Amino acid sequence: MARPHPTPFGVDSEKPSTARIYDYFLGGSDNYRVDRATAERIMATVPDSAATVQANRDFLVRAVRFLAGEAGIDQFIDIGSGLPTRLNVHEVAQGVNPEAKVVYVDYDPAVRAYGDVLLATNDSVRFAQQDLREPQEILADPAVRALIDFSRPVAILLIAILPFIYDTEDPEGIMVRLREASAAGSHLVISHIVDDPRSRAVAVTQRQSATRAWTPRSRARIAGFFGEYELLDPGLTLAHRWRPTAPQPGHGSPGGRAEVDESRLNWLLAGVGRKPSPPAGPAQEL
Repeated sequence: MARPHPTPFGVDSEKPSTARIYDYFLGGSDNYRVDRATAERIMATVPDSAATVQANRDFLVRAVRFLAGEAGIDQFIDIGSGLPTRLNVHEVAQGVNPEAKVVYVDYDPAVRAYGDVLLATNDSVRFAQQDLREPQEILADPAVRALIDFSRPVAILLIAILPFIYDTEDPEGIMVRLREASAAGSHLVISHIVDDPRSRAVAVTQRQSATRAWTPRSRARIAGFFGEYELLDPGLTLAHRWRPTAPQPGHGSPGGRAEVDESRLNWLLAGVGRKPSPPAGPAQEL
């Protein structure tokens, strides 16, 4: 497949990139031979990988539509955003609310290079080259501060990025900082792979391919990332079960009903949480 964009300056096309591997899984073309080879090794080891990546992306789109519409959120931070692809967060959010503002955050210089080109024509979208392991740097970044008002509700999106934070890097502490920086009414959107033979097998292949390997975690650990945030219905669930939309005619099985093989998708959890208002103080006597 021909690549639509030239190789950005400083991007190493001989070393596999997690962002470009993800792009390949989604049918994108901003990837190189080394990325495709790594993705194919992952799929050879765990054939369910591609379906799970697609379920992850579909969950993101549904969650953003809900937030921009029913929840009334008009500012978003997508941390670990990866390469721009079809139905990006700003396209989904602004399709519901044209005034929505979005900041993409990723530490990969390749993502920054592609993002700057694709987002240059939208004044309500910015890119910050920052690392989730340094949440204070994200919160203080000029691109973030230019668009995001933390005194108002904001949606922070952490889509399949927390697995790439090792336990030694204090993922719980990172989440405390992000939650504390957000106003009441803010939302967290998280997807995370669970500890499963497939997720462990993928991690082995990632290490063998010299890419950052993810860390599978238990349901309890994943739920803990939401902290005091109230999980919205249907709670922390399989990603494809989170408020699924009706199948469209012409998709899936005959008659337009999409058949879901849950055994292929039962190692990816997802949820959306809302930060509650602080408890009211004692009533004052008149």
